[in-house]
This record gives sequence, C-alpha cells and structure tokens, in this order.
Amino acid sequence: MLSPVGALSNGLELLAEETEPDMRANVIELLEQSARISTQKLKFFRLAFGAAGGFGDAVPVEEAQDVITALATEAKRVELNWAIAEPSLPKPAVKVLLNLSQIALESLVRGGTLDIGVERRGDNIEIVARATGDRIAFDEVIGRALQGELAPDEISSRTAAAHMIALLAQELGGGLQYAKSEGALVLGAVLPEPEGMIR
Repeated sequence: MLSPVGALSNGLELLAEETEPDMRANVIELLEQSARISTQKLKFFRLAFGAAGGFGDAVPVEEAQDVITALATEAKRVELNWAIAEPSLPKPAVKVLLNLSQIALESLVRGGTLDIGVERRGDNIEIVARATGDRIAFDEVIGRALQGELAPDEISSRTAAAHMIALLAQELGGGLQYAKSEGALVLGAVLPEPEGMIR
C-alpha cells in the first residue's frame, strides 16, 4: 500500500503547486490511477485476510477474480487464465485462492502467464495457481511457510501470507503443496468442503 498511497500524497502536493492546465491534468490522471490501485489493494486485503464477502459462508468467485485481475493488470506483462466453474466458494477457500494467486503473481518478475483453477472433487475443493515465465522468483522460505515448517522467528512480512494459509489449511484438515522448476511455479491446495456448505 505504501507505493500508491505515497503517490497520492505526492500528487496532491504537486497539484497544490502546479498552475499549468496540461500539467494539472496529468497530475489528476496520476491521482486517479493511484486511487484506483489503492482501492484494488484494499479489496484484496479485505478478501484475503479479513472478513469481506458478506455475512454468508460463501463468496462469489467473481469477487476474487476481479481482485486478482486488477493485481495482474497492475503487474503488466502477465496473461491471466481462469478455470473455475463454481459460482461461489467458501470463505477459507477464497482466502487460500487469493494468497496462492498473489504468491504466484509475485514470482513472475519478468512477466509470463498465471493460470488459476478451482475444482470440487468429492468432498474436497482443489485449488491451483501456476506461474510460467522466463524467470520465476520464488524464495524457498515461502515454500517452507506453505508447508507450515517455519520457526516463529522466520515469520516476516514476506512469509506471513503463506504461513497464514498453511495454518488455515491445517485447521480445516487440508494441505498445501508447491513445485518449482526452471520456468514454472505450481502452488496447490486441497481443502475439505465445510460441513453444511450450500453449493
């Protein structure tokens, strides 16, 4: 959040000093862009870490897709593909989906393709986020966090999301996996369907 909020602050300072109409128009355009990015990131944080998505047990998949699409658009040079037939998912599954997607997106430092899929199989929800590109940047500490193997002193802002969803998956009786190769990173989750969940 620091980058877009800082840009808003700087833009407001420039706007207060600038008198040239064309320059003012440019500054306003930058302010609008920074406000849009800030709003998108706040929506992501609310869904990925908070209690957003309404009062029910399920979240419309479209909400998660909108947030991830916005983040991928901001990242630029990332092609996004979806394979989700479900209209809604349990809130814990949405949290896992968003965080795995964000980790995969961040690994595409030179752009590439992000494929996201969700499928119900029996009593489980299977989630996959696959990043493919020329260079995949993935810290093995995050991989260890996904496996629930971090020591308390290793938890940081870089590993917190992975650690959180590992605990969430464990609490639900599911698990997370990852595999990294030269040009690909695959992140996955298998989560039991919550009891009494209306599909």
